[in-house]
Amino acid sequence: MAEDTTRGTPVGLPHTTAPERDGVGASAPRPDGVLKVRGDFAFSSDLWHEDMLWGTTLRSPHPRARILAVDITEAVALPGVHAVLTHEDIPGEKFYGLEIADQPVLAIDQVRYHGEPIAIVAADHPETARRAAARIAVTYDVLPPITSPEEAADTASHGHVHAPAEYKARADGNVVHRQRIVSGAGVTDEVRAAADVVVRGDYEVGMQDQAFLGPESGLAVPAEDGGVDLYIATQWMHADQRQMCPVLGLPPDKVRLTLAGVGGAFGGREDISMQVHACLLALHTGRPVKIVYSREESFFGHVHRHPAWLTYEHGATRDGKLVYVEARMSLDGGAYASTSAAVVGNAASLAIGPYAVPNVAVDAAAYYTNNPPCGAMRGFGAVQACFAYESQMDRLAEELAMDPVELRCRNAVEEGSAMPTGQTVDAPAPVAELLRRVRDMPLPPTGTDSPDLRELPGGVSNTTHGEGVVRGIGYAVGIKNAGFSEGFDDYSTARVRLEVIAGEPVAVVHTAAAEVGQGGVTVQGQIARTELGVGRVTVQPADTRVGSAGSTSASRQTYVTGGAVKTACEAVRAAVFEIGMRRYGWSGEMVAGLALAAGKVVAPDGAVVADLAELLGGEAVEETRVYRHRPTQAFDKVTGQGFGHVQYTFCAHRAVVDVDTELGLVKVVELAAAQDVGLMVNPAAVLGQVHGGSAQGLGLAVMEEIVVADAKVRNPSFTDYLIPTILDTPPMRVDVLEHPDPHAPYGLRGAGEASALSSTPAVVSAIRAATGLPLNRVPVRPEHLTGT
Repeated sequence: MAEDTTRGTPVGLPHTTAPERDGVGASAPRPDGVLKVRGDFAFSSDLWHEDMLWGTTLRSPHPRARILAVDITEAVALPGVHAVLTHEDIPGEKFYGLEIADQPVLAIDQVRYHGEPIAIVAADHPETARRAAARIAVTYDVLPPITSPEEAADTASHGHVHAPAEYKARADGNVVHRQRIVSGAGVTDEVRAAADVVVRGDYEVGMQDQAFLGPESGLAVPAEDGGVDLYIATQWMHADQRQMCPVLGLPPDKVRLTLAGVGGAFGGREDISMQVHACLLALHTGRPVKIVYSREESFFGHVHRHPAWLTYEHGATRDGKLVYVEARMSLDGGAYASTSAAVVGNAASLAIGPYAVPNVAVDAAAYYTNNPPCGAMRGFGAVQACFAYESQMDRLAEELAMDPVELRCRNAVEEGSAMPTGQTVDAPAPVAELLRRVRDMPLPPTGTDSPDLRELPGGVSNTTHGEGVVRGIGYAVGIKNAGFSEGFDDYSTARVRLEVIAGEPVAVVHTAAAEVGQGGVTVQGQIARTELGVGRVTVQPADTRVGSAGSTSASRQTYVTGGAVKTACEAVRAAVFEIGMRRYGWSGEMVAGLALAAGKVVAPDGAVVADLAELLGGEAVEETRVYRHRPTQAFDKVTGQGFGHVQYTFCAHRAVVDVDTELGLVKVVELAAAQDVGLMVNPAAVLGQVHGGSAQGLGLAVMEEIVVADAKVRNPSFTDYLIPTILDTPPMRVDVLEHPDPHAPYGLRGAGEASALSSTPAVVSAIRAATGLPLNRVPVRPEHLTGT
C-alpha cells in the first residue's frame, strides 16, 4: 500500500462502515465522504514514493504526419534524466486498445491526432522531465488531416487514417463500425404514404469532455520478482492489465494493479492513458515512476464524447400516432477505435427513443478521422440520439398543434412493447408516468415575481434589469440501456469473508470494482449488512488480486457487482447455517426459514436461535462468487434484430429557462426530473446521480464543447472549456419511481446515466419555446440566439 506523505491518508485504506441499520434502502453515509470534504482524501495525484522519478510525455503538435526521425540525444544528456523511451524500447507488443488493438503505445512511423504520444521521459524532477521532453527533436512530414466523417467517407479524395492493410477484416475504409436497424416494413414509399404529417431535421452534437477534476495520474513501482505494481486511477483495472501485459511482455501475475483515489471518470478513464507509460519507465529504470498530467495534457490524454451529425424523419397520423422513423447517424470516432463500435450499437438501437414505432430504418456509423479519439462518456451514444429524436418530437407536436407531453405519452413504450431491435420490453417502462410527473410539478415563480436581478440571465454581471428576457418551458424523455450489451460476457466477482473480531461478527468484502466517486464502496457495504445481518463491514481496497468486476460504467456496478456481493453473501450465510447444522443438529427444514439479523440467527417469528459470534467461534467463512446477468446477443448486422440489452432505464425532464434575447444569454431557472430506478439501494446516492447527470446534460446544452479546428484542439483548459458552476446549476426537483425489474438484484435499475440524456433536449426545447428559433445544434451559443 502506497502512502501519501504530504496529506497523511493511505491510498487503498479499507473502508469500514457501520451500523447495521445502514443496509439496502437506507441513505448510508459514504465512508470516503468526510475525508473528501475536508480535503484529506488521497487521490492518485497525491501518490508518493521516497525513491520515485517523475515521468512525462512528448506529444505530437500535428494531427497527421509521418515521423521521419526522432533524436533523443540532447534529452538524454540533460542532468537528472534517467530514461528517454520511444517505440523502439517497448519489450512486447507495440499496440493496444480497449476493443481493437489499433493504437500505438508510442507513435511508430506516423501520428494520427494532435497530442499523440511519441516519447516518454523519466527524471528526478518533473520540471527536468518536461525540459528533457522539449529537447527531443522530431522531424515530421506534415499531411493534411481528415477532419470529419464526410471527409472520412470519401477515401478517394482524402485517403485512410490507417493504412488499408491495417484494417484486416474489422473495418470498411474509414468506417470503424456500422449498425443498421430495420423493423416492421422499414421505411418505404408505401410506409411514407401512410403518414399524414412528416417532419425532417438535421442535428449536430459537439464534442463534450468528461471534465473530471482529478487528472490522469498514477505510480508504477518495479517489484523484486521482475514485475510491476501500479497504483492507478481507472475505471477497469483488469482491462488495463489485459492491455498492458502484452506490451510489457509480462504475465498477469506480474502486472498488479491497485486502485488509487479517483477524482471522477464518466467514461474518460476506461481507456489506457499513462498506465503503460509509467510501467515501461519503472521497469526500464528500476525506480518507481509517477506521472501526473496537467489539465492541458489531460484534454489530449483521454477520449471524449463522439461529435455526431444526425438526420431524422418522423411520420405520424393526424392524431399523433407515429407511423415511421428514419434516421442516419454519423459519429466522429477520431484517430483510434476505443469503444466506438459499442457506442454505435447503442446509438442505433436506441435511436428512436422510448417510443413504440411500427416501422423503423436506422443507419449509424462511426468513422476514423484525425480528430481526437472518442469513446466512452456518460450516456454512451444515447445522448446524441436523444437530442435528435426529442427535437423531432417537439417539431412534430408543433406541426400537429398538440401538447408535446401528450404526444410523447401517446407513443410511449410500456411493458410488453417491442423495441425496433425486436426485443420485448420485459420490465416496467413507466415512460408516460415520468412525463406526466414532471409536467404536473409546480412551476417556479417568474422573474418578475422577484426583485433579485441576480436571478436573471447575466444578472450577476448586471447586464439586464429584465428587458428582453423571455421565459420558456421544455420537456424531454430518454431511454438508456444498463450493463454491457450485444453478447458481451458481463460479470463481476466478489469475495466475502465473515469472521469474529473482538467478539463481534465482521464482514469483509473484496471486489475489483472501481470507486470513481459514484458510491460503489458504500453500496457494497449496504448489501453485506443486509444479507449477513452484521453491523461492521470492511470493504477491501480494489485490486487485481480478486477476479474482474468489469468497468465502472454503463450504470452496471450496483447491478452486477452488487449482484456478486449479494450472491457471495448468500453463500456465506448458507455456510454459517451448515455450521449450525453440524454443531447444533439444525434440520434442513429449520435452516430454510432462518435469517441473519443484528448479529443473531433468527427464526421467521423473530426469535433468536443463536448468537452469530458464538456460532462462528474461531471459524471464519469465506466464499467467492461470480455473478452474470442474463445473456444478451449481438445485433444482426443487416437488420439490427436481437436481444441486445439486459435492461432499459428511463428519465424525463422539464426545463424552465429565461433567455435574454438581446444578448443571447440563458439562465436555466429549474431542471425538474423524474426517473425510475427500480429500487433505491441508497436514496441519497440516487439523488446525487440524477443531479449530476442533469447538470452534465445542461452543460452540453449551453456551454460544453471541445473546439476542434483543422483537427487541433483549441481550448484545452477549464478557462476556455466551460462547465456548469454553482451559479449555472438550478434547483432540481426530483421524483424517483421504484418499479422493480424482476430480472435484477433487489429489482434495481442502473441509475447513473439516464438523467444525462433528457436534460440536454429539455433545456434546448425550453430555449426554443422562449425564442422561436430552431436550434438544431448543441451546445447553444449566444450567437445562435442573436444571429451575430
